[in-house]
Amino acid sequence: MDEKYTHKLEKIETELKRWLPDKPDSSWLTNIFPGINGEIDALLIQSLTSPCKDLLLRGGKRWRPLLMILVCEILGAGDSALPLVPLVEFSHNASLIHDDIEDNSSLRRGKPAIHIIYGVDTAINSGSFLYFLPLACIDAWTETEANKAKIYSLWANYLKKLHLGQAMDIYWHNNFDYIPSIDAYYVMCKLKTGCLARFAAELGVLVAEIKGTGKCSIDIPTEQFGKVAEKLGLGFQILDDVKNLTAGIPGKKRGDDIVEGKKSLPLLMLLQRYPEKKETVRNSFSAAKLKGVDAPEVEELIQVMLSCGILAEAEEKGRALLTESGNESRGLLSGLIDFLMR
Repeated sequence: MDEKYTHKLEKIETELKRWLPDKPDSSWLTNIFPGINGEIDALLIQSLTSPCKDLLLRGGKRWRPLLMILVCEILGAGDSALPLVPLVEFSHNASLIHDDIEDNSSLRRGKPAIHIIYGVDTAINSGSFLYFLPLACIDAWTETEANKAKIYSLWANYLKKLHLGQAMDIYWHNNFDYIPSIDAYYVMCKLKTGCLARFAAELGVLVAEIKGTGKCSIDIPTEQFGKVAEKLGLGFQILDDVKNLTAGIPGKKRGDDIVEGKKSLPLLMLLQRYPEKKETVRNSFSAAKLKGVDAPEVEELIQVMLSCGILAEAEEKGRALLTESGNESRGLLSGLIDFLMR
């Protein structure tokens, strides 16, 4: 997948760098802040953009903007969605900055979390700025105001859903005794993770429709791409949950979901099937919060889930969702799905 889409990924990086350069100059300032003169101190501007740039430079799969570009291309509009790449990727990275603050996470992509390096106040402000920065892409897009309004509306709809999903996640890990159902977990993931994937796909569809194409050579309704992408995001999140408790997520510590008190799918499956384990989970969460990820109770809880077969079952559910996504897209997104299964 990496070789097949190398050129597309390079284009994505170029577009991200255009809107978030290493050293923003006066022309960037004018484009992003119309009406603000060049008397703003350059170092002040960098204090706003440097935390954002720091996180972007640490990498990431970029699968969401890639999904958007692929959908638009499949519908016959080529690279027409490329100028809107930051709408998807900047919003995702903004959510990571805020998520790490809310979860009190220490690491992100192998380095100290943004709020650890720059301070909570700067991280909150820069993360919020990263949500709104890509709106400048819409303003600069060479389209009618009516078509720009359609993009604004789509963006606003999914950003609201993203924050509702995050609210669910926060409420759950701040209230141990509230154990959501598996179905509620799926709803939360569709909002928190699936909605940006669905946004990416529907943005690709909308751009293709604006450009006058919006028809696929294979008989598949365009609205199907959004549903497929949402399921893709859900499967990706489940696999992420499992990796956190097994091999570990690159750039993070194995088991830090337990430290954060996350009600992940494996944990919910454990509590649903073995309610007598609730006190074991409570003790593990408490010890992990007090002593950190190296607390022996973290490994003990992981071993409980391994011995019950819960982690293997959750992984199977995640992979099944990705496979269903591939089938429902008639194989059009198979390369991307294979990449996410690794």
